[in-house]
Amino acid sequence: MIRVSVPDDSPSVLATSGVWAALKSAAELDYFDTLPASEEELAERLRHADAALNIRASTKFTARVFQACPKLRMLSIWGTGTDHVDLAAAAQFGVTVTNTPGVSAVSIAEHAMALLFAVARRLPQMDRSTRAGTWERGSFTELRGKTCGVIGYGAIGREFARIAGGIGMKTLLWTMHPERYPGVLFSDLVEIYRTSDVISVHLRLSADTTCFIGAEQFAMMKPSAILINTARGAIVDERAMFSALVDHRIAGAGLDVFTSEPIARDHPLIELGNVVVTPHCAGATPEAREAGLAMAVENIRAFERGAAMNVV
Repeated sequence: MIRVSVPDDSPSVLATSGVWAALKSAAELDYFDTLPASEEELAERLRHADAALNIRASTKFTARVFQACPKLRMLSIWGTGTDHVDLAAAAQFGVTVTNTPGVSAVSIAEHAMALLFAVARRLPQMDRSTRAGTWERGSFTELRGKTCGVIGYGAIGREFARIAGGIGMKTLLWTMHPERYPGVLFSDLVEIYRTSDVISVHLRLSADTTCFIGAEQFAMMKPSAILINTARGAIVDERAMFSALVDHRIAGAGLDVFTSEPIARDHPLIELGNVVVTPHCAGATPEAREAGLAMAVENIRAFERGAAMNVV
């Protein structure tokens, strides 16, 4: 029986899921419902495992961790992001890395659209003022007929573009890999920055996408533009974004992700009235959670059988 370590189920999602019983019956489990406090503690939790099921992106799988765990041969990530894993080191030490692509696409795309509506219609402000009895009215942004730039055309970007088109927005698309989508018309990034009323980010964080949107890009945007980011915080230069928002070089932002998480309570972004924030929860619907955990467990089972997996 394969030995599996779950080093970081905190807050717990796996132990309360529908796949928990099946995993327990199929593997010898080392289970931890707290986050490892250090590389050394993570390595200790993984030391005897053949495979690891990673729950939290805050857990960093570094070269030192892989080196300290010679038995480890497989890392199954719940989620799509891999920026917390040293993939080169994983390959060096013979560890196969898998993820769960596509399972959260609908949930995250819907959340991105919810953030857009919240910013465009000023819903948090209207809720607060109505509860306070001030009956504040104001000007809002109608989205139908507006131009929406979608940066990143993976499963989430495609779903967001579909929803945006469904409410009558004109979509401009961009991807790093246009050759993967024959027949799809993609736009130039400069055109997207200069003409879009909404820009929604759906890239994977990597060395190529860190600070992908910075001061130069904000300078191109329309003063009425709204930025939505449900991908990774570090893709956007937070200082440049803050300056653009404070100086009203863009109209607003809807953010589910931040460079450092959880975002500090005294972070200057929190104080801005033209920003709507949520706690990196876009993919946290019960449907997406169960589908993702089931795929993460199935990846481990497939590894044990030598079958096809979602290899990164």
